Parts: sequence; structure tokens; C-alpha cells
Amino acid sequence: MRLRLKSDESFMKSIKTAIAETKFKDRPKNIAHEFQMYGVYLAESLDDTKHYSLYIKLAKQLPRHLLEEALNYTKGYYSAKSRARVFMWKLKELKLATL
Repeated sequence: MRLRLKSDESFMKSIKTAIAETKFKDRPKNIAHEFQMYGVYLAESLDDTKHYSLYIKLAKQLPRHLLEEALNYTKGYYSAKSRARVFMWKLKELKLATL
């Protein structure tokens, strides 16, 4: 038994549709290193896409375990108006604790 596809069905989306469905359209396109991808991940997780470069810099300069711990704390903090602010506060606290 052969299945026939209707003429309007297709397996691939059009480029126009794929671009329209992208959540963050201003995402940096020239990512070449892992720390850059992690910085973009941080910015998008915190809904702070205006400051991609800040999170890329943090991902490059700070130990990953500090960033992960601050991000996990922030994800559990539901009543925050600005998750980015809570993240930066917790990151500062963790950096002071390691000194």
C-alpha cells in the first residue's frame, strides 16, 4: 500500500516560516567557540538578550561551576522581576564566598 502526499503537504519548512518561528531573532550569528555558545545560552535562559556580550564575557572569564550554580539558583527564584539581576547578585555572592 502506497501513501500519497497531498500537494500542500511537504517535509521541509520554508525559510520564511523557519525564521518567523525563531524565538530570539537578534541572536549572534558568528559564534565560533564553546564559551560564546554558553554565554548566549545564559542570556536566553535569563531573558536578557540585550546583553549577550556581558554573558559571553562572563562565560570566558569565570569558572563554569560558579555560573552554573548562579543559574540554577536563578531558575528556582520564580518571584523575580528581573532574573538577570538575581543572577548577577548570586554570582557576586558566590565570588565573595570563594575568596
